[in-house]
Amino acid sequence: MTEHAQPIGGSIFTRPFKILMGIFVVGALLLLWRYLSGLGATTGLNDGYPWGIWIAFDVVTGTALACGGYAVAILLYILNKGKYHPLIRPAILTSALGYSIAGAAIAVDVGRYWNIWKIPLFFWKWNLNSVLLEVALCVMAYVIVLWIELSPAFFEKWKDSSVPLLKKASGIGLPFMNKALIWIVALGLLLPTMHQSSLGSVMLVAMNKLSPLWHTPMLPLLFLISCIAMGYAVVIFESTLSSRFFHRKPETKMLGSLSVAMVVVLFLYIVLRFADLLWRSRIGLIFTDGWHSFFFWLEIVLFLAPALMLLSSKMRTNPGSLFLAAMMMILAGGLYRFDTYLVGFNPGIGWSYFPAVPELLITIGLVAFEIMVYIVIVKRFPIISGGAPATAGQGGMQ
Repeated sequence: MTEHAQPIGGSIFTRPFKILMGIFVVGALLLLWRYLSGLGATTGLNDGYPWGIWIAFDVVTGTALACGGYAVAILLYILNKGKYHPLIRPAILTSALGYSIAGAAIAVDVGRYWNIWKIPLFFWKWNLNSVLLEVALCVMAYVIVLWIELSPAFFEKWKDSSVPLLKKASGIGLPFMNKALIWIVALGLLLPTMHQSSLGSVMLVAMNKLSPLWHTPMLPLLFLISCIAMGYAVVIFESTLSSRFFHRKPETKMLGSLSVAMVVVLFLYIVLRFADLLWRSRIGLIFTDGWHSFFFWLEIVLFLAPALMLLSSKMRTNPGSLFLAAMMMILAGGLYRFDTYLVGFNPGIGWSYFPAVPELLITIGLVAFEIMVYIVIVKRFPIISGGAPATAGQGGMQ
């Protein structure tokens, strides 16, 4: 239960943390260069490909990877499976960090980034026909909601603080959150449902520029279903690694039970994928569309393999098998998004795109920063439960 969550403790500035800090510094310096020199000097973007890895990975894939809180909340609150409660805080923390980084990535990618603050305020200038408006508003709102959902962990830490202001904030905030959390969670379930499906809707306007293997009216539904699968997978990924590096008791039994829902989600995605191609008379393209056909089958295999693995109760109770299945689901959902936004997209003859080195290093730097913040928070605030930490000197991330 979350009342047993406790700070991991230990030193912050371990060797892995310092390595992450070095990676982040490199990314930050290149980010400064991007703002000083513009997009043209630091990216492979052009008029044919106005978006690249900062959108395809940092935003479209990154927000789906950050849906762990959303996916677990579905089980915990909608299906009333209270046994998954110990997973919710780490999942929400991962979601809050992932969505915050995605928001930062948008500010990096947009040319006139200084105008972003106007989006929620200048409502009389909203283009109500724009899917991106809905995505922007939902993502902004969801970042706030996620940190509010996580706030009880901070309040619990601060209730014994020697700083009067923090102690007072805890005394006011914790009782309020205990009463209001159910409504905040409801909003937290609504917002990802809206904008994850809308990220699929964005590519509907591509029409014949997007391969028929991916351009379909079912894009919103397929994006939503695949993000749920990715969210479940990230919960397993995060739980496994935190157990390993922070020397916590593994949550294999709970994660194995969680994976039953993943099997249903994965098979639902695969069935809908083929049913859509049959309905639109595009099924032959899975063999005749060159490299697009290859990426389609790679995507399907990556969805199908973990679904078949997790049908076995033996696999579901094996930590290694669970972790492998989770990695394949993450790759499957990520590849589907890359296929839709980049691989299957062709703006016309003469245009090409491949991320420049600064683009890649800035993205890696943002991911490193996200991991750094995660380490700081779990070591100082009650996020993770599941057994006592190892004694000093056991290595790992301690």
